[in-house]
Amino acid sequence: MKGMTLDVICRVSGGTYTGDRALLSREVSQITLDNRKLKKDGLFAALCGEKVDAHTFIPAAYKAGALCCLGTEDMGELPGPYIRVANVSEALGRIARRYIQNLNIPKVGITGSVGKTSTKEAVAAILSAKYKVHKTQGNHNNELGVPITAFSMTEDDEVAVFEMGIGNFGDMRHLTGIVHPDIAVITNIGVAHMEALGSRDGILKAKTEIFEGMDGHGTVILNGDDDKLITVRDVHGRAPLFFGIQNREGVFADQIREQGLAGTDCVIHGLRTDDGVTELSVHIPIPGRHMIYNTMAALLVAQTFGLTSREMLDGISRMKTIAGRQNLIRAGKLLLIDDCYNANPVSMKSSIRLLCSAQGRKVCILGDMLELGENERPMHREVGAFLAGMPVDLLLTVGELGKEISDGAREAGTRKVSKDAGKLNIHAYDTKEQLFKDLPGLLEAGDTVLIKASNGMGFSEIVEKLQAAAEG
Repeated sequence: MKGMTLDVICRVSGGTYTGDRALLSREVSQITLDNRKLKKDGLFAALCGEKVDAHTFIPAAYKAGALCCLGTEDMGELPGPYIRVANVSEALGRIARRYIQNLNIPKVGITGSVGKTSTKEAVAAILSAKYKVHKTQGNHNNELGVPITAFSMTEDDEVAVFEMGIGNFGDMRHLTGIVHPDIAVITNIGVAHMEALGSRDGILKAKTEIFEGMDGHGTVILNGDDDKLITVRDVHGRAPLFFGIQNREGVFADQIREQGLAGTDCVIHGLRTDDGVTELSVHIPIPGRHMIYNTMAALLVAQTFGLTSREMLDGISRMKTIAGRQNLIRAGKLLLIDDCYNANPVSMKSSIRLLCSAQGRKVCILGDMLELGENERPMHREVGAFLAGMPVDLLLTVGELGKEISDGAREAGTRKVSKDAGKLNIHAYDTKEQLFKDLPGLLEAGDTVLIKASNGMGFSEIVEKLQAAAEG
């Protein structure tokens, strides 16, 4: 790892070094929290989790070839160098900041209430038409995930794309202090983490902490259709770049033609491409109207990096769905929309709309949306009322809050919310196990099934069960 000697790591982490001082000038080959993935001359950071104290793995780490270990405990005599710090998580953040500085490549930071991951994937896909792009893997977007993303960067990478998630005030200030993004993208201001942040204004304040890690030359890209983000008119003396469908003061999309689960066609206006093209007719290969917003945000990033129109179109063609986020899976005679990584009212409605673009019977398996605060029950009922007005055939809910979705759908269904809404069959379950008993008798060949809830509900198990049933 470029410039990451034991001496530098010890100094930036504020740690105390014990061991052979002749090794202080040695660079580590990696920094990892998983001793099973340790490489020769790597650094193993021992993090104390809720169930496991990783300090117990330190002796094994040296045997596996670790150059050094880092932790908070006094380990006594050890066979190699050891750096003792006050807090491992904080130390990793400081070390990651230094490593990012050493590599000195452009960084894109992406945050927002909904769409962070799909926008990150869109940005990485489009930029990869011209650059070698390093991006956040999986859900590594928090105080530990951002350093993990940084530590897997190499000197060959030309651009780094960081997804940055928060749960409370100050979280983004910490993350942006590590990354110092050159480009900041905020997808929207929704109601996720309302429990901790209090209101959408609180969420706006927490998300826009990302600007604190930028200098006056940075580029800010915001959703111009978001009523909160449109109020941001100046960041460090520069105007943000906006994208939208209703708002046309920046980059905007029109002539939208949704092609169901095959994706969406539209025309995107207002770009400044490196070859002078300002209007792109595009096919977005991932379904859902929200992907138009994600694509426009990614194209504004690409504009900042000087891509041509041809490179932009090439990049859009590289966009793919990912597990847990509106990922289409063929399971025998069923088509699954695996969207079970996370959920809030905005993303729930978006996914229900996507389901309704499918052919044949439409089935929703929905669960609790977590961390919505004191208004969680009416928010779940609102989703149910929305669903009752859509051409969904079968609604299956799991969990105490999931039942609020069912109740909201039943109440709204009696009022005939929409002429398009047919007769909705509703079943509410307390547990997934109860659902599993009934599923074989409820689903039919040709069904398209949306599976969505907050990650804490473990709905990936439902996806796995349906896949296993199709295979066996």
